[in-house]
Amino acid sequence: MDAETQKNHLKAYGITYWSLTQDIKVKWLLNYRGGSFLLPDSKAIQRECQIRGVSFEVLSDARTEEILETISSPSKNMEAVVLEKAPKIAVYTPNGKLPWDDAVTMVLTYAEIPYETVYDTEVLEDGLLLFDWLHLHHEDFTGQYGKFYRNYKNAAWYIEEKKEAEALAKSMGYDKVSEAKRDVALKIRDYVVGGGFMFAMCSATDSFDIALSAAGVDICEPMFDGDPSEANYQSKLDYQKTMAFTDFILERSPLVYEFSSIDMTSKRLIPKETDYFSLMDFSAKWDPIPTMLCQNHTALVKGFMGQTTSFSRELIKPTVLVMGENRSNQEAKYIHGIKGKGFFTFYGGHDPEDYTHKVGDPKTELDLHPTSPGYRLILNNVLFPAARKKKQKT
Repeated sequence: MDAETQKNHLKAYGITYWSLTQDIKVKWLLNYRGGSFLLPDSKAIQRECQIRGVSFEVLSDARTEEILETISSPSKNMEAVVLEKAPKIAVYTPNGKLPWDDAVTMVLTYAEIPYETVYDTEVLEDGLLLFDWLHLHHEDFTGQYGKFYRNYKNAAWYIEEKKEAEALAKSMGYDKVSEAKRDVALKIRDYVVGGGFMFAMCSATDSFDIALSAAGVDICEPMFDGDPSEANYQSKLDYQKTMAFTDFILERSPLVYEFSSIDMTSKRLIPKETDYFSLMDFSAKWDPIPTMLCQNHTALVKGFMGQTTSFSRELIKPTVLVMGENRSNQEAKYIHGIKGKGFFTFYGGHDPEDYTHKVGDPKTELDLHPTSPGYRLILNNVLFPAARKKKQKT
């Protein structure tokens, strides 16, 4: 999985996932040649690699033992983690076509990793208990319809989305979309607390935490829910309820395309040509989880924008781990945390291979980006639940 010899990093994850579905255990060699996968040799696996265009090398037993011995050496920042079971994957996304695409569903499809879709009804009926891993599609959990009001209030897709959301909320017994989304966010939080793995990108990151902090508080203006927001609602936020962020200030104006001070989009002074973020270096033997999530063939990844592009470092809770950052701009791009028995990862930005991806833009063709480091980070999270959990060394 290094830069020089792998032709299709993204589909390699699909090969690994497919192997797990065949009850084949896989060793993930952390920090060895870009985070390589070690699979038992078989004609079936070789054939799948050839069909999907994935580069592979056949090793002798002696060479394999030599590699594993090197990895186990205390002097090497490497580890071999066993992947045992293919996680069952859910994507939280509404039915129908939206005027934007989702990086996770695109890369899952490209890598040939199966997933199912769920939305508010399934979440509120505890449907998440059937899944090991949940992705939150580009979403607004605050009930403000993505803060698209100023630019798109007269657009056919916006009017239709609002109408459908209101009808769905009503069918579930809610007077307001914001109240339905609040309960959905609480159910997702409970899913993580109970041992689930949750991954979110773009506006699903900060809007999720805002919804948790504002549970029971009306922060929506009349054009969103039909009545005024509560007076002094900023002072009523409860940051203890959030998963990743604290002390943020909400954007009160419905005409501003922004949720809060968490997002760094409008505070960035970085030209596109030099917009990169660095992946942190962790101890593979002592910190295997963040090491897994940061496996890549480069430590420097191209930046990309989104409604929520990145996160203000000063508003991230001290218990949350920053795994990717642009230090010069004091922003975090890729963060990870533990909540109860489960885990969550937030990844800022919308599409790792489309710098400014605007509403209505065509989707990214991943055939043109088979070695994308930005997309690899998503797939690290997909395989993460398959890892055998080791007892803490302490």
